[in-house]
Amino acid sequence: MEGPDVRYVQKRLRELGFYAGPENGVYGPETRDAVVRAQQSFGLATDGIVGPETYNALGLSPEDDVTIAPEYVIFIDTLTLQLSLSRFGSQIGVFPVAVGKPETPTPLGDWKIIQKVRNPGGPFGVRWMRFNCPWGGYGIHGTDNEASIGRAVSHGCVRMYNDDVIRVYDLVPLGTRVKITGNVFTGRLLRMGVEPGSDVLRVQQILQTLSYYQGDLDGFFGPVTETAVTQFQRDQGLNPDGIVGPQTYERLQLVHDLAVGDTRP
Repeated sequence: MEGPDVRYVQKRLRELGFYAGPENGVYGPETRDAVVRAQQSFGLATDGIVGPETYNALGLSPEDDVTIAPEYVIFIDTLTLQLSLSRFGSQIGVFPVAVGKPETPTPLGDWKIIQKVRNPGGPFGVRWMRFNCPWGGYGIHGTDNEASIGRAVSHGCVRMYNDDVIRVYDLVPLGTRVKITGNVFTGRLLRMGVEPGSDVLRVQQILQTLSYYQGDLDGFFGPVTETAVTQFQRDQGLNPDGIVGPQTYERLQLVHDLAVGDTRP
């Protein structure tokens, strides 16, 4: 991946003495090796992936000195796929957006903008505004794929048309409040003997892509599926209990996305 959130991680890794490379926003081998060294130091699973635990261990949680700016408020509705901008309580603009897909949802809650970057490029388009979610580098940004606007397709970030994000970016200062509403995606706990379903089938498909599962894609959680899940958990440093809960499902989705090259924010 590449973008301002990667640059942010590189800067922090350098401050902690794990990284000596360029702060170029490109997640290449040098950055991955630095992440692994940091994970080893913190006693975390050494997978080279900056997930929630690594993100927090690096001290990238929203303990920052950006104060709330009261003039503007950004409202994002993940159900209507719209972003509205208000100034002192009066709405001044409504814009279509793309949000996270159910497997990688946009984080609901009350946040604030703590970073602004012009022309980050690539899938981030022409502007980037990061908000202070404590478990990842989420933000509002432009896009190089405007056909995705109006859909739930991202990895959790909020995409806007480039002309729209420039307008919002130019108006709002650091500290602007971001209120995100919608439905929380909650999946079942998948384990041996659970009722068959499309969610089991999706896990089987991911495990097959990752070469852990060679059984039938039938949506039934039987011994072969359990064995594949357990082996995946063991390789990822997770509790090998054979149960697909939130942590295992998140890791399955992340490793799958990396394997197939789906690294767009």
